Amino acid sequence: MNQLASTGKLRVAIAVAPAPSAQFAIKDEAGNYRGVAVILGMALGEKLGVPVELVAHNGSGEIQNSAADNKWDVAFLPVDEERKKFVDFGNAYHLLQSTYLVGAGGKIASVEAANAAGVRIGGVANTATFRTSNKTAPNATHVSFDKTDAAVAALKSGDVDALAFSRESLTGLQPKVPGSRILDGGFLNSTTSAAVPKGKPAALVYVTEFIEEAKASGLVRKAFDEMGLTSSQVAPAGMKG
Repeated sequence: MNQLASTGKLRVAIAVAPAPSAQFAIKDEAGNYRGVAVILGMALGEKLGVPVELVAHNGSGEIQNSAADNKWDVAFLPVDEERKKFVDFGNAYHLLQSTYLVGAGGKIASVEAANAAGVRIGGVANTATFRTSNKTAPNATHVSFDKTDAAVAALKSGDVDALAFSRESLTGLQPKVPGSRILDGGFLNSTTSAAVPKGKPAALVYVTEFIEEAKASGLVRKAFDEMGLTSSQVAPAGMKG
């Protein structure tokens, strides 16, 4: 409790976007946040017996960068090596693949073809997906945005040729860009996992046990399905983040 809910409540960091994913939450018409991270965070708070406060961010990069500021207690984030400098990951609850959404009329036919001079790839700054795209498509020009909405608007207007996001996110974003298409394959295959700020080993053990319980009980699968993420894959039991 001292490490995970020191303020008497569980502060759950969530990333908000126009479409849900295993990580991203949405804000509904009533002004309420909904998402897999919200469902898991609420369940963790109930297990701890404390109220939950949702701390909204524009993306996983914002969450990562505020890890040392004592603004949140737990988050649910895509795993990459850069992010491990800021947070400690518990076990995985989701198998993650990231790929590209190509705008209407775009001629990029494959993930590999995006790595070419003159190709403009948009994404949200400091996310695991966008970092990996920069590494795997070094010949392309990468254009970073603070919010998913701005990246989608840039694809619609033709200011970028493709967007780099998780496949789940792109499934929700595609209808917002008429004529766009999601490429087969991926440039990032990773996991989405529970995370805590560094230096909180007891909190890390607790959230890891919680994630394993949530997978075994069917809570993770139910959370995916509730958000319309029926093709999302639950990580195997015991899988490390």
